[in-house]
Amino acid sequence: MQKSPGILTFILILISVNTMCQKIKTVPFVDLEKYSGLWYEIASIPQRFQKGCTGTTAEYSLTDKGYVIVENECHKDSLTGKLSHIKGKAFVVKNSGNAKLLVQFFWPFKAKYWIIALAEDYSFAVVGHPNKKYLWILSRAPNMLEMTYVQIIRDIAKQGFDIYKIKPTAQYTESN
Repeated sequence: MQKSPGILTFILILISVNTMCQKIKTVPFVDLEKYSGLWYEIASIPQRFQKGCTGTTAEYSLTDKGYVIVENECHKDSLTGKLSHIKGKAFVVKNSGNAKLLVQFFWPFKAKYWIIALAEDYSFAVVGHPNKKYLWILSRAPNMLEMTYVQIIRDIAKQGFDIYKIKPTAQYTESN
């Protein structure tokens, strides 16, 4: 019995739609003290506000007022280009185990910042948005082992992110 290519195509479309529609899952708990500090952007789904950015970093620090200071930096158009810097605040969403935050760079707008993967030793993290249009792969070092990166990409795909939109971020290393 020969199967119709139309049926196979329909099944593949259903699988794709199901994957894209599934809700993303956050990690169960984030220790914000361990999460604080400097992170290097390894890859992302590029955003308009990041156009031309290289050497992108994010630094998080806890405040005694109950929120997190977020400072993002990048070099525009080359690793030695003009430094771009923005500072904001992140607020923890209640009952999220600190894995869901609302980040505010411009009042009154807040964006969802969900931590969807986190190494046990806090050596890498993956941050996304439930609409799956925003994603950042972060590391404590300016580079990441390829096998770790490949596993992260596999896990991201399982959560329904379009992995073909993810682009590596140029970072400064001693070999540059």
